[in-house]
Amino acid sequence: MARKVIRWLNDSQKEFQKVFESICNSRSSWQVWADFVTMTAIAISNAVDQTGPQHDEREKLYLDTIRQYRPEEQQQFPKLCAITVDALEKEPNQDFLGEMFMALELSNHWTGQFFTPYNICRMMAQMTVCDGRLDDTIKARGWVGINDPACGAGALLVAVRNVMVEREMSPFTALFVAQDIDRNAALMCYIQLSLLGCAGYVVIANTITHPCTGPLLDPIKTENNDIWFTPMFHHQIWAERRIWHRMDLLIQSLAHAPVATPLPEAERAVTAPARVDTYPEPEPSLRATETGQLSLF
Repeated sequence: MARKVIRWLNDSQKEFQKVFESICNSRSSWQVWADFVTMTAIAISNAVDQTGPQHDEREKLYLDTIRQYRPEEQQQFPKLCAITVDALEKEPNQDFLGEMFMALELSNHWTGQFFTPYNICRMMAQMTVCDGRLDDTIKARGWVGINDPACGAGALLVAVRNVMVEREMSPFTALFVAQDIDRNAALMCYIQLSLLGCAGYVVIANTITHPCTGPLLDPIKTENNDIWFTPMFHHQIWAERRIWHRMDLLIQSLAHAPVATPLPEAERAVTAPARVDTYPEPEPSLRATETGQLSLF
C-alpha cells in the first residue's frame, strides 16, 4: 500500500489550491500547472523586455495558451498569480511554488523528482553566506555570482537571498544564476526570483550536455538553451556593470594582441626593393640644314 504524504497547508496555499482545482475540470492538473507557470513567466518577462523576436514569440505562446480555456477559466489565472505574489510578499522565507507543486502531487509526473525542503536549503544558505568568503568577493568586485545548476523551483537561491537580506546586504551585491533541464521547474524558479527582486537569469537546458557559456554577466544564447532574465537584471546598475565588463574584455584583448616589430637594418636592406630613378628622354632639338631647311635629324 502506497504511503500518503499529509501536508498542512497555510491560508495562502489553501486559497491557491481551491482556485487551481477549479480550472482542472476539463484538463489535467499537470497541464493546468504547466500553462500557469508559462503564462506567469511570460507576463513578467515581457513587462520589461518589450521588443525583439523573443518578445513576440513569447507573446504568441501566451495568447495560444490562454485561448485554450473558457472565459471564466481564463479569469482564474490572474488570481493564481496574485495569490503567489501576496504569499511571497507576506512570507518570503518559503518555497511557495515548490511546496504547492509537491502538495498537489504533481511530482508524480516526473520520475524521481523531489524538491529539497526549504528548511534544508536555508541551512545550506547560512553555511555558504556566513563563512566570510562571500564578503571577501563582494569587497573585491562589488558583487558575487550565486549559481544553482539544478535549481528546481529555486528554493536554494531563494534561501540565499533571504539570508543576505537578513544580514542587511544590498540586493545589488548578488547575481543569481539558475539552470534546470525541466521547463516547468525552471520557470517556477524564474517566477519566484523575479517576484523577490533578485537580479539574474534562469537557463532552460541540460546542465551536463549544454551548460551555459560565456561571461557570467553576458550568457550566450544558443539553439540548445532558453534564457529568462529577471526584471531586476535590467536595472541600470547591472546594465552599467555589463558595459564595464565588456570594456574590460576589450582592453584585455588589445593588451594581448600581437605587436608588429620593425625589421633589423640588414634585413630591411635585403627585403626593401631597389630604388630606380627614371627620367623622360629629352625631346630632339631642331636644327637647320645648309639650305636653311629645319630638320629633326
